[in-house]
Amino acid sequence: MGSYSEELLGIEPLELQFPFETHKQISCSMLLTNRTDHHIAFKVKTTSPKKYCVRPNSGVVPPRSTSDVIVTMQTQREAPPDLQWKDKFLVQSVIMEEGTSARGITGEMFTKESGNVVDEVKLRVVYVPPPKPPSPVREGSEEGSSPRASFSEGSNLNYQEATRESDEPPSFSAVKSDMDQEDLSSETAVLISRLMAERSSAVQQNVKLLEELDLARREVSKQNGGSFSFVIVLVVALLGILLGFILKR
Repeated sequence: MGSYSEELLGIEPLELQFPFETHKQISCSMLLTNRTDHHIAFKVKTTSPKKYCVRPNSGVVPPRSTSDVIVTMQTQREAPPDLQWKDKFLVQSVIMEEGTSARGITGEMFTKESGNVVDEVKLRVVYVPPPKPPSPVREGSEEGSSPRASFSEGSNLNYQEATRESDEPPSFSAVKSDMDQEDLSSETAVLISRLMAERSSAVQQNVKLLEELDLARREVSKQNGGSFSFVIVLVVALLGILLGFILKR
């Protein structure tokens, strides 16, 4: 459609910041602004398509309008060293004919062979600690006023079309593992509680037997003037064996 010298889409922010937490999906948004009098088609690509879902990953921004894009990072089992990953995003945009719907957007529209002027903006991903008081200082907050000149090192990066949220369901393997561990801990707690209850019951039975044994001794002592008969000694011995059996439990 010929040359076009102006920026097709304004993109904010130019640095996608994720407050990183393991085993948790994290989202951030970007705002696409069309300040032209043309309909602008866009497509979002990333170097890590399996890690992120983008909604929508392509679409049309009408003239003098804006469009929100939500980027969601799937759950991660562990944090990267120093919260540093080299993931990047690429937003491509072209002028399209009025009346063309989002369904009419194809990957070929954003290639040089199509004859379209393709505008490209590269975004980097930054992981920050989750917000806790005191709030963490955002390093490099004054950078990015002219972001298009800051990604010269990424010319050979392999950008792939970002996955839509409906294309690839979230991975819940890490969450399931946590749930299994919680279930195991719950079962262990129930078993310990039951054993403690049985132990307490056994102790109470032992105390009761000792009291009955002492009472029997006193009664026999009264009836025999302080001397024990052979039968009484046998009864006491049997009670002692029973008491020892209960204690072993």
